[in-house]
Amino acid sequence: MTIPTLDTIVSDALDFFTKTPPPPLDVSKFSLPFVVGSGNAINTGKILFSDKAAIFADESNFKTVIASYEPVLTKGLITDAVVISASGEKDSVWEIELAKQMRLKTTLLTCKPESSAAKIADTVHAYKSIAEPYTYNTSTYLSMILSATQEKAENIKKVVDATSVVSGFNEYTSYAFVLPDSYLNITPMIEIKRDELFGPHVLIRAFSEGHARHAKFIHPWDKELVICLGVKNVYFGHPEHRWDIDLAPSASFGTVLSLTYHICGLIQKAKPDYFMQHIANYCSDYGPKAYGKSGVFDVIVPANE
Repeated sequence: MTIPTLDTIVSDALDFFTKTPPPPLDVSKFSLPFVVGSGNAINTGKILFSDKAAIFADESNFKTVIASYEPVLTKGLITDAVVISASGEKDSVWEIELAKQMRLKTTLLTCKPESSAAKIADTVHAYKSIAEPYTYNTSTYLSMILSATQEKAENIKKVVDATSVVSGFNEYTSYAFVLPDSYLNITPMIEIKRDELFGPHVLIRAFSEGHARHAKFIHPWDKELVICLGVKNVYFGHPEHRWDIDLAPSASFGTVLSLTYHICGLIQKAKPDYFMQHIANYCSDYGPKAYGKSGVFDVIVPANE
């Protein structure tokens, strides 16, 4: 099986959304909702609700968080839970069940409208996605982000295609991203891609500019490339190993996510294919077993077109 690298999936997703733009998402109708998701789903939720008051939780703390708000829920002061899950399976199912037990109206954002979570949610917003390798979740969450920012996929594609890597890009051992503070919630999405694509083999770090000032670059190293998007890098990393990328004033979360994922895909191309070596075994063995499932995960997750 040939598994495409992440940059290829970014390009394919942008081509798809150029032809099939996601429908607009209006989050203004939600008043102080619980926003719940696992992995990059909760980071997507923080992006979607970045201009709204919301209570964020993930699979590790949702039970505790919702219990702490029980007096408020009893008074009916909080009425909604928005659960985000590309697959509509795994943790999203019990998260919706718990929210309904707490008398909340549940809204599911998913790319699988026939999923287990979709069958029990009060409202389902279904998004289209392309076929892509398990864990990539690029078209899935990018569709949701574009539905909120209303950026044009064709404009993002031009930005991505016009980005040329610096000399010696393939030879670095470590890569660090520094983003403007407004894109804080993209930084964990980059680091999740590090975990999924490289595990312990390649170091990829990501910070907002504000966080980068907090002693993240005490150790400048000529084997680490510091990549700054929309930030003029004067202080971070080895002075001769910095790459500054300008961002247009019109850029938003979809542009920054696509561009950083594209660069992660270029790193993937430059290194041994650790993901290819292990993803099939993960999907057929300990991946589903960790969720108590006896089946297998799809190595290539089917499209929802």
